[in-house]
Amino acid sequence: YSFSDTVSANLQELFKIDEKSGEIRTTGELDFEDLQSYDLEIEARDKGIPPLAGHCSVELEVLDVND
Repeated sequence: YSFSDTVSANLQELFKIDEKSGEIRTTGELDFEDLQSYDLEIEARDKGIPPLAGHCSVELEVLDVND
């Protein structure tokens, strides 16, 4: 699993993706006041010959815990 080439470097710094499981985690704090949602394009590629790839879009919604 990896981020698609369309995902900006800034977003790739905010999130990390486990290459084997595809689990996505934050690397820092997300602020609802800055941005309420994130759209990430994820790619999965197997080790076949030739390798096959698939992709999906993941939308993350940030909740404002202060409200």
